[in-house]
Amino acid sequence: MNVLAKDLKKQTELVERMADGTDQFRQRFHLMPVTGWLNDPNGLCMFQGVCHAFFQYSPFDAEGGLKLWGHCTSANMIDWRQEGAALYPDSPFDCHGVYSGNAFVEDGRMYLYYTGNVKLDGDYDYIHAGREGNTVLTVSGDGKTFGPKKLLMRNCDYPKSVTCHVRDPKVWKEGDRYYMIQGARTVEDRGTALLFVSSDRETWTYLRQVTTREKFGYMWECPEYMEIGGRKVLSASVQGLTGEAWKNRNVYQSGYFFVEGTILGDYRLSEYRLWDYGFDFYAPQSFRTEDGRLIQIGWMGMPDCPEHTNHTLADGWQHCFTFPREITEKDGMLLQSPVRELEEKKELVCTVRDRLCKEQGKTFEVGVKDITEAGFRAVLAEELVLEYREGCFRMYFLHTEKEGVSGGRSMRCADLPKLQEVKILADVSSVEVFLNGGEAVFSTRYYPNVYRVEAEAPGAELRFWNIQK
Repeated sequence: MNVLAKDLKKQTELVERMADGTDQFRQRFHLMPVTGWLNDPNGLCMFQGVCHAFFQYSPFDAEGGLKLWGHCTSANMIDWRQEGAALYPDSPFDCHGVYSGNAFVEDGRMYLYYTGNVKLDGDYDYIHAGREGNTVLTVSGDGKTFGPKKLLMRNCDYPKSVTCHVRDPKVWKEGDRYYMIQGARTVEDRGTALLFVSSDRETWTYLRQVTTREKFGYMWECPEYMEIGGRKVLSASVQGLTGEAWKNRNVYQSGYFFVEGTILGDYRLSEYRLWDYGFDFYAPQSFRTEDGRLIQIGWMGMPDCPEHTNHTLADGWQHCFTFPREITEKDGMLLQSPVRELEEKKELVCTVRDRLCKEQGKTFEVGVKDITEAGFRAVLAEELVLEYREGCFRMYFLHTEKEGVSGGRSMRCADLPKLQEVKILADVSSVEVFLNGGEAVFSTRYYPNVYRVEAEAPGAELRFWNIQK
């Protein structure tokens, strides 16, 4: 650890000690920062029987600033232990931020790949000139201490067809070769992903671009290539989508394409499908548990969105992760559900039919089954409405003032031919709604004055659980 890293470590530990953790909207079972700002999940993995989650972290500024990698561990993906900052921007090739990346685990070692951000002083647009997006590697044998950083690739190692915006490496292995995918923006302002290949995890050769036939956004962030239930999937967080289909959605989208063929050879991408239709979801990343489950965690936030605010700013922190989700495939559809470990934390309070009304607890789950054509409607905190009618599911707030429960959020919706089941997972200042076993998901932050749930679904069974921390 060099002198700069030692000083950053001291300053980080100092501001973390000053955070007392007693503010009213602090989450109880979602991973969140001790203080300051959190965004993208990074380096998610299982290592030596423990789940590791790194994250973009600005401990000195709750509105974002110099990015470190924070670090948490968990035995059950619910109870998170703060391990302190893991990586600092202490080198010439990452001096303006340790940006997003992933963990690749092999032979008892954790390989962390990330983007080292550098912004040069001068009159630059920082798209075509003035920015370095360096690919960096550091290795750990214990998941706690990290070896010397190695600069693997610089802008000159990427194809000339892309701008300075190349970032977010994700590595996997097929056969005896390693592959890396990174997000990029071309000189023609077209979103794409770049593929690289290596035989030793360190020396990388550019292979090809992966993109849609027609332009689809100007930048693809946090790309990931995976296989789920025999289906090949390319996930990407896309910036710059325009047109009627996107005008009432988030400023940036996070979704996936099914891949026919393989991106390593001949391929074709399906239509783009959203991972989450709510207000607060971006930059998801996945990993495999030791029992083979695919788990996804996203950032429960949204960049470049001045319409929203988070009341936690007053307490010196902002943002959290989504609750970990198991991703499965059924009948050609990807489903998302809260990890099964949650069942151990649930305490059944009541089971009713037709209508539910509860005024207890800040952390709870509501389950509704066998919903009929009579429809479904729920109101949380007397402000957040979840409603299904005429083939459309809506999440909206009755009042959209930034000072209120919504923090400025308005409405999100998705077409759904039929609604049979709803699961509502609520922490102190967040709500995640899973429809039809995770066929569609809506996530949002909210800031209640009162914790009250009213739900109505004629003919359906409604259950309410407290979630014990």
